[in-house]
Amino acid sequence: MSRSLHIANSPPIASTSAHLRPVMRQLRWPIQSIKLAPVGGSRTIFIQTDRTPNPDVRMDLSQALKFLPNYPILPPGLPAPFLEYLSPRSTLAPPHPSPLAAKLLNIDGITSVFYGSDFITVTKAADADWAHVKPEVFSLITEAVTSGEQIVNTVENRNAGAGQEGGEPDTLVSNEQDSEVVGMIKELLETRIRPAIQEDGGDIEYRGFENGQVLLKLRGACRTCDSSTVTLKNGIESMLMHYIEEVKGITQVLDQEEEVAIKEFAKFEENLKRHRGTSAAAPAR
Repeated sequence: MSRSLHIANSPPIASTSAHLRPVMRQLRWPIQSIKLAPVGGSRTIFIQTDRTPNPDVRMDLSQALKFLPNYPILPPGLPAPFLEYLSPRSTLAPPHPSPLAAKLLNIDGITSVFYGSDFITVTKAADADWAHVKPEVFSLITEAVTSGEQIVNTVENRNAGAGQEGGEPDTLVSNEQDSEVVGMIKELLETRIRPAIQEDGGDIEYRGFENGQVLLKLRGACRTCDSSTVTLKNGIESMLMHYIEEVKGITQVLDQEEEVAIKEFAKFEENLKRHRGTSAAAPAR
């Protein structure tokens, strides 16, 4: 006898009874929306600036900004829900080169560009200042949208190892090989968890289910932030364990570059806090 998930028709990150059910905490922060004047009187661009889960501890901003250009981002027919560009080389390589991503990654201090179905997330280095970087990012996205150019191109992939992150079929889509438990895990990830992650300018990949552990990989704004572990443990893990008894925990899948980035950002944050503490303790002259 097969099982199915029975979840109340509540918002993806809400709970009908907080004291009985675990809640996936909202990842969204206060939003500052900027409306740019239409160019040629034909299109208006809405740019939403989120304090994503990747905070910049030096100012009231974030390491990643999410842009909603009201313009199709991913090419038609792409089986994947996202594309991610982590180096200038990846923006030129097949199968999905992107002229806009190439220009954005050419800006000093920009480290990655993430495309969702209807949004763009741009991430900067910890020591870069949005006051210097943001105007050029705005300008390039505005230019690309108002010119009507295609954000992502599709070409023959002659070198499978040189392309972008993502682009493969959606890992949250169930298939015939999935067990009953895996099917329920994917359903919960797709309907309850992915919407909140995408709202923050990222996405989530299912990488497997082994010995009670669900293997997941965060993308976009959540990818290199030091709060990603908190997101997984406090929100996603508790929800999966509540609805699916076979789930005993979550393991975050990290690339080597991501491990280094998270450690470096944590070190930068600790040094900054120590500097602030020293400044506050210094006697006034």
